[in-house]
Amino acid sequence: MLTTELLVQKNNLATTRVRKRPNAPLQPGQVRARVDRFALTANNITYAAFGSAMHYWDFYPVQDLTDAGAEWGIVPVWGFGTVVESACAEVPVGERLYGFWPMASHAVLAPAHVTHGGWSDGAAHRSPLPAIYNQYLRTSADPFYTEGTEDLQALLRPLFATSWLIDDFMADNGFFGASTLLLSSASSKTAYATAFCLAQRPGIEVIGLTSPGNMAFCEQLGCYSRVLAYDALPTLDGTTPTVYIDFAGNAGLRKSVHGHFTQLRYSCSVGGAHVGALGHAKDLPGPRATLFFAPAQGQKRAAEWGQAVFGQRLLDGWNGFLEAVQRQAWVRVAQANGPAAAQAAYAQMLAGHTDPGVGTMVSLSSA
Repeated sequence: MLTTELLVQKNNLATTRVRKRPNAPLQPGQVRARVDRFALTANNITYAAFGSAMHYWDFYPVQDLTDAGAEWGIVPVWGFGTVVESACAEVPVGERLYGFWPMASHAVLAPAHVTHGGWSDGAAHRSPLPAIYNQYLRTSADPFYTEGTEDLQALLRPLFATSWLIDDFMADNGFFGASTLLLSSASSKTAYATAFCLAQRPGIEVIGLTSPGNMAFCEQLGCYSRVLAYDALPTLDGTTPTVYIDFAGNAGLRKSVHGHFTQLRYSCSVGGAHVGALGHAKDLPGPRATLFFAPAQGQKRAAEWGQAVFGQRLLDGWNGFLEAVQRQAWVRVAQANGPAAAQAAYAQMLAGHTDPGVGTMVSLSSA
């Protein structure tokens, strides 16, 4: 049996290669899972763009491939897998899992802290990494799991968790004294999920910034109070107390926002959807651009509320969002099967040449 991997050059994200390598025998306590299918979204481009700074390359390191001047990595993704080989008595072959996978056909994991609901990967190299990314949930016991919606779960569930925590972080901080929240890359799934949550907050205006071609899509979502093209930014009242939530990572746009709003109360950096325009956030007028790290807010709330209450509130939010997505048909699912299709889908996502109404599911397990 071979494992097929989609590798990305760390210092040139547009360069990819497919590698097939033989599977090594499992060590005691390990399992091998087939990665049945995974979601490919702008969130994964953010993982790649911030791969070194935020250690996303560290989840599935590429240690046995060296090229002169090139360093290769595997972008982690969310999706579903099935255990096909087990040297762990507590995890049987055939068990279906939701979790954080490599862009690959298979993954070797080391189950630890096994419970009825799931387990964590106990591999030594993952111990310093955020625990939320190391969890693998048994679909048979996962309260978030519903049969028949696996694609939407893979595409939207991890993004929604981030969005829900952004909304909670803003409320937790009194929206930093602002009543207007400005979101870039408004057509991205993480942005409009955030807007969906914020729209339920009384007295909060949610303005979406997007490209002209995506304005109609953003407007029909019904999550935004207003949707503007990027070049219409100067038409907004710069004296209004405002929070900027940046999903684009566009350095020029960030500079324009900071320069326009004299009452910018907080600048929240979330994503890097505009990879070609990424840049530093130094020497900007107004507040310092601060990276939002969802696990930190999640850990804070779990400690304050208790894990059970935290989990239930997140579940309630997810159920409301999923119902809206299905009722209004916000996402059409496209399938990319095999290495060539996976490479093409990644290249399109990296270049930003994707339909915001389409969600791409990828499978390398049949390769």
